[in-house]
This record gives sequence, C-alpha cells and structure tokens, in this order.
Amino acid sequence: MAEKKVAAVVKLQLDAGKATMGPPVGSSLGPHGINLGSFVKEFNEKTAAQAGLKIPVVVTIYADRSFTYELKTPPAAILIMKAIGLEKGSAVPNKTKVGTITKAQIKQIAETKMPDLNCTSIESAMSMIAGAARSMGVTVVD
Repeated sequence: MAEKKVAAVVKLQLDAGKATMGPPVGSSLGPHGINLGSFVKEFNEKTAAQAGLKIPVVVTIYADRSFTYELKTPPAAILIMKAIGLEKGSAVPNKTKVGTITKAQIKQIAETKMPDLNCTSIESAMSMIAGAARSMGVTVVD
C-alpha cells in the first residue's frame, strides 16, 4: 500500500473527555474536511480517565480526508499545579512564591512526562520539571 499524502498536521490542547465540535476543534479541523464527530467521540473516549487535565493532541490529516491522531502527556505546568493543588502559577516567580513541591512529586511528574521529553535519564527529566516549577514560582524542597 502506498503512503497516504499528508494534507495538514494540527496541534491542539483539549480538556480531557470534554472536547466538543465547537472551537477550537471545529475551527481548527473543520476547514480540512474531516469527520469532526468521530474525532470528538474517539478523543473523549480515550481521555475520559484523565478528566480535569488538558491533553495535547497532534492530528495528522491526509489528502483523502482521513486522519490519525497522537495523544501527548499533559503539560508539566498543569501536572505541577495538580500535584500541589494550585489554581495558577505566580505572576512574578522570582519574588512571589506560590507553593512548594517535593523531589518525590517531581520524580512522579517526570516519570509521567518521560515519553514526551527529549532526555535520556529520569534525573534530567526531573531537572526539567524542577525548572518548570521554579519558573511558576514554586519552591522545590527535598
């Protein structure tokens, strides 16, 4: 079978289990002529267990209007906020601290994010997550 011709690649961040055919799904994918109903249904079924998180998704649309999609892990900032119960990060992270996170929590987040990070060891992944936490005004403690 010949390789299908890729017409577009669209990246979205959607609430897990709560995607609808309205914006941003409809306005991003609709012009490419794919079946929005089937995408929304499949996405919601696959992400229902992760309710409350934003899930990045990369949708590859082919010339024959078929599509495939790949779910990514939630952004580090969202996982950090969920781990320590924050509503949002600090507006001035170098002056205003909004919470603390432990090394154990950072390790857990790093293990979750590992498939999507471009690092080879869990230590380097933990370093990346700790940096994200510091940039949000979250203090890292042992």
